[in-house]
Amino acid sequence: MRRIYVGLIFTALVWGAKLPESIDGRRMLEDVKVLSSERFKGRFTGTPELDQAAKWIAKNYERAGLKPPFIEGGSKPSYLQKFVVNTESKLGKKNTLTVGSKELTVAKDFLPRVFSSTGTVSGEMVFVGYGITSTEYHYDDYAGLDVKGKVVVALRYEPQDQNEKSVFDGKNRTRHSNFETKAVNAKMHGAAGLILINNAVLYPEDADKLDPFGNQSGAMDSGIPVVQVKANVAEAWFKESQHDLKGIVKAIDNTLQPQSFRFPAAMKVAMRVEVERVMRPTHNVAGFLPGTSDEYIVIGGHYDHLGFGRQFSMAPSEVPKLHPGADDNASGTAAVIELARFFAKQPKMKRGVLFVAFSGEEIGLLGSSHLAGKMPFPIEKCAAMVNMDMVGRMVGGKFFAAGVATGSTFKKILDEVVQGQGDLKPEFSDNLSIGGSDHTSFSAKQVPALFFFSGLHSDYHKPSDTWDKIEPGAYGRLITVVGATLQELGVAEEKPRFQRVEVTPMPGGGGGGGYGPYFGSVPDFAEVPGGVKLADVRAGSPAEKAGIRGGDLMTEFDGKKVGNLQDYTYVLRSKAVGDAVEVKVKRLGETLTFRVVLEARK
Repeated sequence: MRRIYVGLIFTALVWGAKLPESIDGRRMLEDVKVLSSERFKGRFTGTPELDQAAKWIAKNYERAGLKPPFIEGGSKPSYLQKFVVNTESKLGKKNTLTVGSKELTVAKDFLPRVFSSTGTVSGEMVFVGYGITSTEYHYDDYAGLDVKGKVVVALRYEPQDQNEKSVFDGKNRTRHSNFETKAVNAKMHGAAGLILINNAVLYPEDADKLDPFGNQSGAMDSGIPVVQVKANVAEAWFKESQHDLKGIVKAIDNTLQPQSFRFPAAMKVAMRVEVERVMRPTHNVAGFLPGTSDEYIVIGGHYDHLGFGRQFSMAPSEVPKLHPGADDNASGTAAVIELARFFAKQPKMKRGVLFVAFSGEEIGLLGSSHLAGKMPFPIEKCAAMVNMDMVGRMVGGKFFAAGVATGSTFKKILDEVVQGQGDLKPEFSDNLSIGGSDHTSFSAKQVPALFFFSGLHSDYHKPSDTWDKIEPGAYGRLITVVGATLQELGVAEEKPRFQRVEVTPMPGGGGGGGYGPYFGSVPDFAEVPGGVKLADVRAGSPAEKAGIRGGDLMTEFDGKKVGNLQDYTYVLRSKAVGDAVEVKVKRLGETLTFRVVLEARK
């Protein structure tokens, strides 16, 4: 790469402040090299290597002269904020499955799924086709069935799989084909357990294969025991009950009519599943630079990545290979450190700055959610949050700034920052729809939030996300934009006022973000037992109109118990625009019931 010293983008901004020629892309790139090196082994949450990276970041804060904001171990100031996360799931030693008089062998005949609950169930066995209930495709394998307390058996995939004329979106598989979705649907129908079987008719080569148990990080427990069995094992059950599995599959695919039935009472099932969820400590890393007032700004980026790939890799054929995460998000972490160095040498601003490297972002925004709920300073004094995630690969002066409308002064500041910089091509988004990252945790707490992002690329979540893809000149230029924005937020007389902004799907974005009717809740990403905690509800939304508030714990939606975010997403998607649903929440120890009329997404 050519030798570049990144100089001043702005000689004097409108407010009179000046950023010296000290945001150095080369120096940040050296930090990216360290963070993305084999030394830290891909920085997966809960690993010793991520702990080492945390200490390295803390040392940089200390050298810059930042103050440790946390009190750990009773009275000792610390740069580290400890919290515990589910970093790994392992197959336990006590997994059994008996159908009738036949006892099956774990790993040979059946295997629990990683998202299974630990528990023991027994009872009648019911075949439920593909295990799908779909209002949008007018298909329901559970129609007319009462499966409460029973163990259901469901086929893999969905009807007419890989048929370009399938009502289930042609050859594109829908969310209904996912094992996890089938498990949630079974639970919502009252099933006590789920047995998944391979589709030997459509995919005979996979009939006797069991998916590896795999690994799972973050909060994921379907709420019922779930196992997968080989197709030849299941076929014996069908023959014993005088049914033809292959004929049933063909009938469903030809008619799109359910072929569900109850197995004979003698074929009672007894299932015991044990999944060990490994909990390990990890740390947010923060340093504080005081201002002249008690207000402050948070600027951060996550420092964790994928380790050797795990379930999040976009190159599964290369797992387990080191995923260095140079742009995602060593680039954001190095930028936080560089801005800490710069601002620590400047006169105090009106507002202090809390510089943060978050852990647990890749497995569910866990670090930012923890910090937002347990700030070292009153969160009502937090004037703004600025997040940097994948900021190392700006091309042609193009970058993204999202959340512009969440703060009343953000647009004015950004316009002034880029004024006269014709080679910069910013794309400003009012809402925060272009990325699920750590700013979300603060926006949910009604803190104005900005998200800087240089764009997706083909190396995202792959071993090829390496430091040499980062051009230091462009990198430094973008972080100077961030620094200028942060400086104005720090010195401005006017504090940004939080503004609720509706989240809308990006044009052409597809995916599930805009699917289904509109409810208007903002979930808290912290795991809360017994329901889904709502950090906020959107202005003018159906939830707000009904009287639901931020801080409520949602426990039921339309008569269905809601134990986690996946449950809530499933039941919401099953409804239609105009439906009136009964929602139960807990508020200050009291259970309240609201009638909510769902609306169309705008």
